[in-house]
Amino acid sequence: MAEQFLEQEAERRLAINLFNHVWTLMDLLERDQTQIDEMIHAVHASRYHWGNVGTVLESARGEWQISRVYAVLGRAEPALYHARRTLQLCLENGIGDFDLAFAYEAMARALKIDARGEAPESAHYLSLAYQAADNIKEAEDRQIILGDLATLAD
Repeated sequence: MAEQFLEQEAERRLAINLFNHVWTLMDLLERDQTQIDEMIHAVHASRYHWGNVGTVLESARGEWQISRVYAVLGRAEPALYHARRTLQLCLENGIGDFDLAFAYEAMARALKIDARGEAPESAHYLSLAYQAADNIKEAEDRQIILGDLATLAD
């Protein structure tokens, strides 16, 4: 029993470290191919481990992070796939607040890349993201999403 707990705790720490490492790589202004590959592998590994030791909330956040990685790389199809998974997990499990707003943001961002910035669907999801942001309880969280949404404005 104690051994299983230690294994789960180790996997949880691994998921957290991978998630944070992906942010470090995403924050780079320029990445070489090795860093790009590392970022892709790390984001999928983080989501995998959260699927083993986390809740549906961590799974939704993991899907969101995968979508963002692919959006940063300009890869519309996988960005959209994982944005849809994020939104699906939020809607099916009653996840709202900050996470729902970011699910809509992921959809808007992926669709904008897919249509090279001209998708009416992207504008629709951007509008939904702003509506969801209005319902975020914490002002600091609301400011974070509003800052991200501003990067999608034309």
